[in-house]
Amino acid sequence: MASGHPDHAKAASNCEMFIKNFMDPESDGKAKYMQQLQEIANRRSKVLSISLDDVEAFFLEIQPQQPEFVGEIERNTRTYQKLMAEAADRLMPPPDVTAAGVKKDVYDILSEHRKIMDGQMRAKEATETGQANRSRGGTGAMPGTVRGGCPDILLRRFDVYFAPRSKMQALPMRSVRANNLGHLVRVRGIVTHVTDVKPLVSVVAYTDPETGFEVYQEVTGRTFKPLDNDSKERAKVSRKMQPVMETRGSKFVKFQEARLQELAEEVPEGATPRTLSVHLLGEVTRTMKPGDDVTITGIFLPEQYTGFKAMRAGLLMSTYLEAHNIVQSKRQFGSAFELSETEVAAIEALGESGDVYGRLARSIAPEIFGMEDVKKALLLMMVGGQTRVFPDGLKLRGDVHVCLMGDPGVAKSQLLKYVSRVMPRAVYTTGKGSSGVGLTAAVLRNQVTKELVLEGGALVLADKGVCCIDEFDKMEEGDRTAIHEVMEQQTVSIAKAGITTTLNTRTTILAAANPAYGRYDRRRSPSENINLPAALLSRFDILWLLLDESSKEQDTRLAKHIVRLHVLGRCVDD
Repeated sequence: MASGHPDHAKAASNCEMFIKNFMDPESDGKAKYMQQLQEIANRRSKVLSISLDDVEAFFLEIQPQQPEFVGEIERNTRTYQKLMAEAADRLMPPPDVTAAGVKKDVYDILSEHRKIMDGQMRAKEATETGQANRSRGGTGAMPGTVRGGCPDILLRRFDVYFAPRSKMQALPMRSVRANNLGHLVRVRGIVTHVTDVKPLVSVVAYTDPETGFEVYQEVTGRTFKPLDNDSKERAKVSRKMQPVMETRGSKFVKFQEARLQELAEEVPEGATPRTLSVHLLGEVTRTMKPGDDVTITGIFLPEQYTGFKAMRAGLLMSTYLEAHNIVQSKRQFGSAFELSETEVAAIEALGESGDVYGRLARSIAPEIFGMEDVKKALLLMMVGGQTRVFPDGLKLRGDVHVCLMGDPGVAKSQLLKYVSRVMPRAVYTTGKGSSGVGLTAAVLRNQVTKELVLEGGALVLADKGVCCIDEFDKMEEGDRTAIHEVMEQQTVSIAKAGITTTLNTRTTILAAANPAYGRYDRRRSPSENINLPAALLSRFDILWLLLDESSKEQDTRLAKHIVRLHVLGRCVDD
């Protein structure tokens, strides 16, 4: 089988054989994908998820001489997605007894209507002569062939998605290039922008007012040209009558566009992070939010520019990733945890030790010497408290805001980076590189719908997480005032460009700042050393002062700790 040009008959046969005969070893040898089709037929599911690990194991067992079938799927994913859907259509079982009470939806009503119209058209054609047929301006084709001209996608009630092989590695965003077009690729990044879910037309239905005949036009891109007199579909209906577009008979799918930004550790020196456009269709919409660290598997595809942009672009095309599988790289709060027996035993042993608070605090940034009290405060900040809402509407936040202020070189930035790396949802930024708009929200024009939308800043992206702001004292005073409402009310009120709304920023602020004179001057009062306004200081629950004091014993212990850390490569308790 040649890469990129599969033998369609053989490939379709392989797809049908796999769906029908693959037995799940974890469910007593039952047909895994036939069970999924039964759930779809019973209206309990809308997704047929094909695991490429299952495909590889199945064909490695029955066709050891052709183990590259799964590789063909990865290199020509769009074609095999269509073949899998067609095979599922042929193997779709009828609803079982338990699904008898399912209510009819619009697809059922339209299907029954098309069958009735099909029968009426066939009966009418049987009584008419060929001359009468030609007098209507037709081509001799029987108008009753409604079902024959109906695309399979119009009546399909499910979407096919591929789950990647477990050994498939995530590519750096800069390594996804032209040779990956049409392939199934896996990338990891930070979600920076997600649009609202919009309906996207996939099949347009037209009706001839004279004959009631229906024709269909499948839409594969962002734009389409309505039927004209020269099109093949237009020739099936009366040329004297203009077919009318029927939105109720057309098919729409859920569409959402997201923007994925390159991870900071993958950005080369002196370069800026790249972004990748991600298209979400069907049931994969609403599966990620701005600020999520996700690993996305999908088809890397080209896309033509439209409108005036196409005139300027010439032969250039944009690219996007059509998402099939989305995995959160960090466990989210409230998600289900499956602990192994070893982890359960370790947690029980920790609870019986009697020093849970101290051991958990020492596990925070263990490479940083000492600072046990600071680490305990950071532990309380990471755990957080309980938000209380009183009957009269008064709300008391449960998040603990912490400000670390002290001399340079006392590991304030290292503590911030460790917290941002450990927390399931965290954003790290600096005061000098942040503006008020960058922290709260900006009004931008959506490139897809051309409408003005709000794009959340660092504080909005860190909702229900931690926002670490380094060099807090270097921020401009005007930008720093944007944090006042966030820290106390945990909301951001926006009134820009006709958009008036309130965004949730249930965020814990962890800030690091230097004293007003570079180093803490003991000859001055604390208010003179702390270069922050009183209105902002009152919003911090803990203000920790870290001083670099000269002590021979302390410096000796610190030097020994650093030497052991470099020699052994790990931290050792004294």
